[in-house]
Amino acid sequence: MLTDWFETPKGSYVLGWERGQFDAAVEDVFGFNAVQLGLPDLDFLRESRIPLKVRAGLERGCALRTDPEQLPLASQSIDLLLLPHVLEFCARPHAILREAERVLMPEGSVVISGFNPLSLWGAARALGWERKRYPGCGRFIGLLRLKDWLALLGFELNGGRFGCYAPPFSQRRWLERFGFMEKAGERWWPICGSVYVVRAVKRVAGMRLVTPNWRDKRVPKKALAPVAQENGLRVEKRGRR
Repeated sequence: MLTDWFETPKGSYVLGWERGQFDAAVEDVFGFNAVQLGLPDLDFLRESRIPLKVRAGLERGCALRTDPEQLPLASQSIDLLLLPHVLEFCARPHAILREAERVLMPEGSVVISGFNPLSLWGAARALGWERKRYPGCGRFIGLLRLKDWLALLGFELNGGRFGCYAPPFSQRRWLERFGFMEKAGERWWPICGSVYVVRAVKRVAGMRLVTPNWRDKRVPKKALAPVAQENGLRVEKRGRR
């Protein structure tokens, strides 16, 4: 499983970088409900200020056991949805994105991480190395393709970054020796990082988001207190399509 791979030197290298990106992506998203699909042993919502946070999926440890393609959640009920390496290891990534669009509220955010096929790790996979093991057994999705899929569903990218430029060495000492490639990669070949994390916002035509006045004032950034919620996450039963 991918969770076990994250405990290896290569996986730990990727996870350390991704945690920082998820932390930055979720800390300024506000609302009532946040859901993380997959990887329940890893808390990518730890920096979120949203009061109700749920980990969902088919893996053991998920608080909400559900098929990612058919979430038992009310339409337009989620403010933040995380998809950490979900799309690469499923048969129908388009279906999961359609379901994400359904459950997200207008102006809701989705954060997605994935392995980049246009990287040293992607090249190693294309040559047949480690295709029978994680993460090579997944289907790497390029960022341009993902961007097209999101645009068709009305999403707009508003943040993202590539990372992990070292070659796919299995030993920690070699990954550390090639640590210099992080700064070099960000400067000289930024789109060739082994993994990426992006955030997209669900846009709805004809809607105008009314923001409070404090967004237009230059004041010191303060942490907003979470708003108490009375009813919690809305859940509905949905049959097979």
